[in-house]
Amino acid sequence: MKPWIELGTAQIPNNGGVLTLRQRDQEFSISLSGPRGELMNSRRFNSEQQLSVLGCAHLNNKKNARVLVGGMGMGYTLAAALEAVTDSSEVIVADLIPEVVEWNRGPLGECAGRPLDDSRVVEHIGDVGELLVNRSGEYDAVLLDVDNGPEGLTHSDNNWLYSIEGTSSIYKSLVPDGVLAVWSASPDAVYANRLKKAGYQVEVKTVRERPGKGARHAIFLAKKPAGQRGRKRG
Repeated sequence: MKPWIELGTAQIPNNGGVLTLRQRDQEFSISLSGPRGELMNSRRFNSEQQLSVLGCAHLNNKKNARVLVGGMGMGYTLAAALEAVTDSSEVIVADLIPEVVEWNRGPLGECAGRPLDDSRVVEHIGDVGELLVNRSGEYDAVLLDVDNGPEGLTHSDNNWLYSIEGTSSIYKSLVPDGVLAVWSASPDAVYANRLKKAGYQVEVKTVRERPGKGARHAIFLAKKPAGQRGRKRG
């Protein structure tokens, strides 16, 4: 078996550790320094795709939809979101680490079909939380895959997204019938209850890291009920 080749590294802000991108033949891996180890692998991405498939299922015929993707990763969530929405839609992708976006413009791009080249994509280099504060009826869907789930294991600032304050801000940012979809390595009853207290209708789906096999991950689907205040459509 051929050895892994290191292609690049990136420092996570606030001493969050170092990300390393490696390649072996056509396989790519992104790992975090320390005991956490591998975060992503280009051979195991079904659950990242399902985050978009499930989170954007209500948008397949909706014109001018706006979707916010938190976390660039290896591009699979973004690519699946683009497939799920109409040609008139806009998909904003936010990532805190500029090197991750550059990796997706370079060696990682072919993995997910170079979604950053799609004219419907708007990039935001920075904390996805910046796009969720003081927003009212801005998004039809918010898809979050910025960490291991409701606990910010790789970057403590991510904890805000899953807090009462964060879930409430996201709720306000959604249109009526809008959906917050959150990827998690495992179910979390406390987080599900927090979403319900914020006003969402909540469902938790179990998905596999590969179609029909591999580790089981959780997708939280939190819907803002119809009749709630949202942005006006032009």
